[in-house]
Amino acid sequence: MELLIKLSQFLLSLSLLIVLHELGHFIPAKLFKTRVEKFYLFFDVKFSLLKKKIGDTEYGIGWLPLGGYVKISGMIDESMDTEAMAQPAQPWEFRSKPAWQRLIIMLGGVTVNFILAFIIYIGMAWVYGDLYIDNKDIKDGVWITNPVVEQIGLKTGDKILTVDGEEVKQFHDLNAKLFLAKKVEIERNGTKQIVELPVNFIDKMFQGEKAPIVDLRIPFVVVKTEDGSVNANSVQPKDILINFNGNPVKYADEVLAQVKDLKGKTVPAIVTRDGKEVPIQLKVTDSAKMQIVYAGRINASNIEQLGTYPIQRQEYSFVESFGVGINKGFDQLASYGRQLKAIFNPNTGAYKGVGGFKAIFDIFPEQWSWQTFWNITALLSIMLGVMNLLPIPALDGGHVMFLLYEIISGKKPSDKFLEKAQVVGFVLLIALVLFANGNDIYRAIIGK
Repeated sequence: MELLIKLSQFLLSLSLLIVLHELGHFIPAKLFKTRVEKFYLFFDVKFSLLKKKIGDTEYGIGWLPLGGYVKISGMIDESMDTEAMAQPAQPWEFRSKPAWQRLIIMLGGVTVNFILAFIIYIGMAWVYGDLYIDNKDIKDGVWITNPVVEQIGLKTGDKILTVDGEEVKQFHDLNAKLFLAKKVEIERNGTKQIVELPVNFIDKMFQGEKAPIVDLRIPFVVVKTEDGSVNANSVQPKDILINFNGNPVKYADEVLAQVKDLKGKTVPAIVTRDGKEVPIQLKVTDSAKMQIVYAGRINASNIEQLGTYPIQRQEYSFVESFGVGINKGFDQLASYGRQLKAIFNPNTGAYKGVGGFKAIFDIFPEQWSWQTFWNITALLSIMLGVMNLLPIPALDGGHVMFLLYEIISGKKPSDKFLEKAQVVGFVLLIALVLFANGNDIYRAIIGK
């Protein structure tokens, strides 16, 4: 069932983005009286699942879910319809229209992508508001569970003050900021210091364990005991460990730090159970394990109930949501721009993290959440818009590049040149798709 939910969200999100992107080309083409021969969701290689012709346009759904397209008459595109291009230009064709009209048609898709993202962020600000933990309320610092992060100099208990000189207000924004950061200002044991992140930090993260850069320090909450656990009769689900080996403990990491030095021992402990403090004995195996599954993360309502961190709630009026949503959109746009810059810098190793369809599929949750769905869809819409603007022939950005050349120079590239450029761009595009999905396959094989 979880797989079906993930797949449904994945297909719904991509379908929405594809249809609206192509609609961005379709509408200005129609406004400028340019004939659109096909409008397809997914690719109809050899055959289509559904199709219906209305006027001059065939609308349909293809069987290959790798994107979608509109086929505009008189345009050199992925269809490579050289026979049609060899005929005299007709008034309804793309090539007969003024350069400024062709430019608007080509920019229509990415324009819709960006507008959609901003509309979603505005709507989310209005409907959901903000629910977050203020970074300033992380009084005892962050939890570092990733060995790679420890190697570069961050430790559990560090307070993150600034990232690249900028304060980060909301804790859940920290990981995204740190991923692309160059330096971090921290406070450790009352002393401020700077931790420099290596240029290949992203590469190190991809090679290491699947763990966030920083996490919240949370109480040791028992989920269950492992099969055959030495502590099966000592703890119960929802127990919270508050004292271990005679030492008061507030966070799970404090317990784990002590366990590694208690191999083979039985130690006193105290848990809260049903609102009461219950003394127990806990055994540590010779391999420094307690065989207890504890909560790795706690949702916002439970964090608030436990009193670990205050949860900030911010609601916005309809008017206020515009400013909040627009700022969020620009922040995400700038963040994705920085990610692309890192990907094209071989020294960062960020290109190893480029993912394909599986990577996109994996970011959708196993439980249906409209808030999460819209958040992911907005981010994907920005990514789709930016990627399509890359100056690669076969992408919108390639067409835009040649149209700008034509507008500035007054010279139109020949159809033969555009055909060859389209082939080169198509090869580059296929190579990029193979590389991204190849990364997915490689990570699946090595288990990362």
